[in-house]
Amino acid sequence: MIGASSTNSETWESINWTNVEKSVNRLQMRIAKATREGRYGKVKALQWTLTHSLSAKLLAVKRVTSSSGSKTPGIDNVIWKSSPQKIKAIKTLSRRGYNPQPLRRVYIPKKNGKLRPLGIPTMRDRAMQAIYLLALEPVAETQADPNSYGFRPKRSCADAIEQCFKVLCRKRSATWILEGDIKSCFDRIDHNWLKTNTIMDKTVLEKWLSSGHIEKGSFYETKEGAPQGGVISPRLVTITLNGLEKLVKTNFEVSDSVKVVIYADDFVITSRSRELLENKVKPLVTSFLKERGLELSQEKTRITHIDDGFDFLGFNVRKYNGTLLIKPAKESIKLFLGSIREIIKSKPTATTEGLIYFLNPKIRGWANYFRHVVAKKSFANIDYEIFCTLTKWIKRRHPTKSISWRKEKYFRSQNMRDWIFSTKVRDKNNNTKYLDLFEASSVKIIRHVKIRADANPFDPNYAEYFRKRSSTHSKQRMAKTG
Repeated sequence: MIGASSTNSETWESINWTNVEKSVNRLQMRIAKATREGRYGKVKALQWTLTHSLSAKLLAVKRVTSSSGSKTPGIDNVIWKSSPQKIKAIKTLSRRGYNPQPLRRVYIPKKNGKLRPLGIPTMRDRAMQAIYLLALEPVAETQADPNSYGFRPKRSCADAIEQCFKVLCRKRSATWILEGDIKSCFDRIDHNWLKTNTIMDKTVLEKWLSSGHIEKGSFYETKEGAPQGGVISPRLVTITLNGLEKLVKTNFEVSDSVKVVIYADDFVITSRSRELLENKVKPLVTSFLKERGLELSQEKTRITHIDDGFDFLGFNVRKYNGTLLIKPAKESIKLFLGSIREIIKSKPTATTEGLIYFLNPKIRGWANYFRHVVAKKSFANIDYEIFCTLTKWIKRRHPTKSISWRKEKYFRSQNMRDWIFSTKVRDKNNNTKYLDLFEASSVKIIRHVKIRADANPFDPNYAEYFRKRSSTHSKQRMAKTG
């Protein structure tokens, strides 16, 4: 069976993924243990074993072929879709003679209307990055700052927001916040710093960092940065910012209430005093970033009082008469409603069924992201604004029909609920049922339990902790969808 020694006579469907994952996890646990003990020669030897193992290659191909970007090719225009293609791809994942191809440069819109550059690697390069990420992650997790949450296994935005609540909610908590924004973080990381401080195969890392990109048929060299779009790039960013929390802790007293919460390249630092943040913390952070080729954005980095509030990861964190409330940020609501309105407006001839199927995942996803905070009022407002947009969409389709006719055709009532945007569809058994538009207000507010700051998924001492945590999350998901 695949996962042991050979792929010659097996199929993708016959892979025992449980065995594959166990094999990789055992090596990752050993790498993390060697890291904790400071045995870096052993770390490198184990990383070499892992990156050359069949199990790691299998998991890497699985990751890049099941991700949301699996249908987006690199410059070679190749994607791996069929099982034979995936099996064949495994045999190409060898370090010997490996030279990554240049990235395909594309641009995506940012919130401020500007364009964000992405570098799209080929499928083979993505898989190679995924292999080496499996070997790098145990080291990075073991050395990571306790309150860093971005692009790390078992951690999420919800953890970062809950940590903000913990450090700011009390009456004696810090009242001033430095909102850190790093200028073009991914694009400016110093390559020499990365190669010196990243514990992985330096030869392979160097090849990725210097692979360059193709834009409009021309080749451009890469002299700095970890291009967004690569599998391993987000992890390189977290490694680059690792040590920021420790630096701050060692330079200030407990009474200063200086705390750090980091998510990828975004961070906030709290303090009792604006002067402390301005005159001591900010220069310390600036020096820390300069060593890595980075700098703070002067336009977006600001110091804010908790009574005025600040936005972080799409949330607004603010105290109202001494009570800390975290809500969806106004900008997040505005952007979401703008995208929903654009979708509805762009589908003037869509069927009711088609429109609902298109909108439901977006509404559900947005509401689930904010379901851990004070969002009930925002959810109700979202539902109302979407309802108003839909009534305009219906009116444009039927300008001469009466309101009662439109309501009869596009809406239904159930118990105490009225004006439910709905249509009749047939299920797999050919039975008729109602397909309703998902309502954000139907999502229950559930307080998120933050991950323990020191929890490491590659440390066997936390195995039981993560098992219980996973079980709790599974029950919540079942209750949410039930």
